[in-house]
Amino acid sequence: MARPRILVVGAGFAGVECVRRLERSLTPGEADIALVTPFSYQLYLPLLPQVASGVLTPQSVAVSLRRSRRHRTRIVPGGAIGVDTKAKVCVIRKITDEIVNEPYDHLVLAAGSVTRTFDIPGLIDNARGMKTLAEAAYIRDHVISQLDLADASHDEAERESRLQFVVVGGGYAGTETAACLQRLTANAVRHYPRLDPKLIKWHLIDIAPKLMPELGDKLGRTALEILRKRGIEVSLGVSVAEAAPDKVTFTDGRVLPCRTLIWTAGVAASPLVATLDAETVRGRLAVTPEMQVPGMDGVFALGDSAAVPDLATGDGAICPPTAQHAIRQGRMLADNLIASLRGRPLQPYVHKDLGLVVDLGGRDAVSKPLGIELKGMPAQLVARGYHWTGLRTNVAKTRVLTNWMLNAIAGDDFVRTGFQARKPATLRDFEYTDAYLTPEQLRAHTASSATRG
Repeated sequence: MARPRILVVGAGFAGVECVRRLERSLTPGEADIALVTPFSYQLYLPLLPQVASGVLTPQSVAVSLRRSRRHRTRIVPGGAIGVDTKAKVCVIRKITDEIVNEPYDHLVLAAGSVTRTFDIPGLIDNARGMKTLAEAAYIRDHVISQLDLADASHDEAERESRLQFVVVGGGYAGTETAACLQRLTANAVRHYPRLDPKLIKWHLIDIAPKLMPELGDKLGRTALEILRKRGIEVSLGVSVAEAAPDKVTFTDGRVLPCRTLIWTAGVAASPLVATLDAETVRGRLAVTPEMQVPGMDGVFALGDSAAVPDLATGDGAICPPTAQHAIRQGRMLADNLIASLRGRPLQPYVHKDLGLVVDLGGRDAVSKPLGIELKGMPAQLVARGYHWTGLRTNVAKTRVLTNWMLNAIAGDDFVRTGFQARKPATLRDFEYTDAYLTPEQLRAHTASSATRG
C-alpha cells in the first residue's frame, strides 16, 4: 500500500514547525513529506529591520532547512500558484519557471502573507516593503546609496529629496524599521563631512490614531516619545495619497521631496488562498479550531493565511498573524495530522498570547511580556532574549549573538553591496504577487494535465 503523501506549502514559522514535528514523530514508513518553498531556509522575519540597518547579516536570520541530520523531507524548490482540491493537486511554479503538478493526500497550507497594498497612485512602482530577506538587503543598500548620492550632488533640491525617508505603518514592522534605519543614517552621516545631519529626516506615518495600540496607551506613548526624541517625525491619522519617484503626497495635503518610501502598512493572506475558491474571513481561509478547511478533504491551513479561531480570547476572535501563534499552530497541526493518520481524534488549537516585544535599536525598546510593561534596557533584554530563543538552531543563535556583540563593540562599516544598483526594485519584484492562477485557469490547467496523463 502506498504511503500517504503530506504536502506542506510554505517554509515560514508555521510550515517549518509542522514539518519538523512530523519528521520527529512519524516513522519513515508512515508517510512521505514534501515541502514547497522557493528558498531552502526559514526566515526569522521579526529581525528583518536589524538586517536592513546592518546590525545583523542576512545569513544570520536565514535558518537553513538542510542542516539537520534527521532531515528527510523532500524540498520542492518553487512556489505554489494554485490548488485543485477536487483533483488533490497543488500546482507549483519551480524556480526554473517550469510548472508542475504535485499530488497530495494531506495538504498543509502555510503560505503566509504578502505586503498589503491599496489602490494608491504610484505605490506599487515606487514603494519598497519589509517582508523578504531580499527587500531588507535592498533597502539597506538603497538608504546608504542615498547618502552617497546626496554627498556627491551639488543640487540642493536633489540633496533634500535624497535625505528624506518615509516609512508607512505604525505597527511593529514599521516602527522597528523606522527606528533601526534612523540609527543607521545617524551613525553613518558622521562619515559624510559634506552632509549636514539636520538635513536627514525620517517620517513615520499611519492612518491609525495611535502608535502600536496593542501595546496599550502607556507603552505606545513611550515608544512615540523615543522616536520623536530621536528626531523621527511621527504623523498619525495620515496616509499616502500619491507616490512618485521623487516625492510623496500625504492625505493631509503635504508634499514631501523623497526618494525612499518603505511600505509596512499591514499584511494580507497569500494570493494562493484565492485559488481554492473557499470561504474566507478577512481574506484568510476559514478553518475549524482543529485547523481543517471545511468541505475540503485532507486540507489544513494555519498561520497568516488562515483565520484560526482564537479560543483563548473568545467572542469570535481569530489568532493574530504573529510568530508565536504560527509556531504553536505548526506543532498542533502536525499532531492533528498524525492523529488523523493513526485514527485518533483531533484537538483544537488554544494558546494564550504571551505578550509583545518591540526593539527600537540600541538601548531603546518597549516590551509587554505576560502583561508586564517594560521599557529601556530591561525591555531590550526581554526583546532580544525572546528573539534569540526563538531561533531554531544553535548555529543561527551563535551567528545572531555574535552579530549583536560585534555591532555593539565595533559599530557598522556602512558598506553597500550594489544590490540591484541599476534597477529600482518594486514590491512585485520581491513578492511575486502576480504569479498566481485564477480558479478558472487552475481548473483548465488540471483538466489539461489529466487529459495528457
